[in-house]
Amino acid sequence: MTALAADRARYDRATAHLDAPVAIVDLDAFDANAADLRRRAAGKPIRVASKSVRCRALLERVLAMDGFAGIMSFTLAESLWLARSGFEDVLLAYPSADRTGFAELTADPKLAAAVTVMIDDPAQLRLIDEARGGGREVVRVCLELDTALKLFGGRVRVGARRSPLYSPAQLAELARAVARRPGFEVVGIMGYEGHVAGVGDAVAGRPLRSRAVRLMQAAARRELARRRAEAVRAVRAVVPGLEFVNGGGTGSVQHTAAEDAVTEIAAGSGLYVPRLFDNYTSFRGRPAALFAQPVVRRPGVGVVTVLGGGYPASGAAGADRLPVPYLPEGLRYDPQEGPGEVQTPLLGAPADDLLIGDKVWFRHAKAGELCERFDALHLVEGDRVTATVPTYRGEGHTFL
Repeated sequence: MTALAADRARYDRATAHLDAPVAIVDLDAFDANAADLRRRAAGKPIRVASKSVRCRALLERVLAMDGFAGIMSFTLAESLWLARSGFEDVLLAYPSADRTGFAELTADPKLAAAVTVMIDDPAQLRLIDEARGGGREVVRVCLELDTALKLFGGRVRVGARRSPLYSPAQLAELARAVARRPGFEVVGIMGYEGHVAGVGDAVAGRPLRSRAVRLMQAAARRELARRRAEAVRAVRAVVPGLEFVNGGGTGSVQHTAAEDAVTEIAAGSGLYVPRLFDNYTSFRGRPAALFAQPVVRRPGVGVVTVLGGGYPASGAAGADRLPVPYLPEGLRYDPQEGPGEVQTPLLGAPADDLLIGDKVWFRHAKAGELCERFDALHLVEGDRVTATVPTYRGEGHTFL
C-alpha cells in the first residue's frame, strides 16, 4: 500500500460515521508543517496569518507552540473579534475603511492595546480620526512597504499592487506624518513579498517557466533585502522605538528570516499546505486540510459523479485555482465540465472501484478559503476524529 493509499484508508476510517461533504485537518501533518516553518524561520518568531487558517481552535493550537507569536488578520472586524476572544497581539495586514470598527477600537483600551492597523496613506489616518466618535485611545499603526521588483526603470513590475510606498524616503515621510498627528503611534513595518513567497518555482512540466521564476525571485530577494534594510533605518530615525519589522510568507520563510532588518516572519498557508504550495524547491509540506465529497452517481465505465465540489480559489482565474482530486489517486476532471456547483464528474480508472456513498478527497487550491465552505473541521489523529471545531463560518462570521 502506498503512503497516499494509507492516508486515504485512515481518513475513510476516521470519518466513516460522518456523511460527506466533510472537511478535516490531519493534526499530525499540521504539527509537522508547523515544525518545518519554525525550522526555516531559524529562531525568528512566526506571526500566523489568520486568513490561511480561519479557525480559532487551530490558531490557538499553533500559537501555543514554540516559535509562533501573534496573528496577522485580514479585516478590522475580525481583528476586534480575535482581540475580544483573548488574542493579545493582532496585526491587521490590510488598510480598512470600517468606520464602526474604528469607533470601537478607539473607545476600548484593551482593543487599542491588542490591535495594530495597517496604513500606507495619510488619508487613512483622517478616516480613522473621523470615525472615532469621541474615542481617545492611541491607535497603533504599521506602515506597509511596497515589495515589488521594478525593472527597466519601472516599466516592468513584478509583484502585487499593494502599498504606494516604495522608497525608504516615502516610508519615513509617512512615519513623520503619523508622529505629527495626535492619537497615533507607529509600531511596525510590514512588507509582503508575494512574488517570492506565493509563487512556486518548480512547476511540473514547465521547466523554462520554473527557471525564469527562480531567476526573478533571486533578483527580487537581493533588491528587497537592500531596500527593506534602508527603509527600516529611515523609519527608525523617526521612530527609534519601532517594535517589529514583518516580512515573508510560507514560500520565503528561510530567505526572509536571513535578513537582519526583519524581526518576525508571517506565514499561515504552510500549516494546511494547499495545492498552490506543491511547486517549491525550497520546502515540502504535508497536505493537512482536505475535504471529501460523496459519490452519488456512476454514469459509466471510468466515471463517477460526486456531489458539489466547485470551490474555486481567489486570484486570476485558471486551472491552478481549482481544487484537485487527491484520494484515491488517479482521478481527474472532465474537461467539458470541471468542478461543478452541484455535481462534479470525475474520470479515471479508480472510478470503477468507487461505490455510491464512498468519499473522494480533495485539496483546495488555497488554505483558509476552504473554511468559507464548511462550518466545522474534524480533527484527525491517526485513524480517529479526536475533536470537531468550528471554522469562522461555524461561529457565524464571514468577514469577507
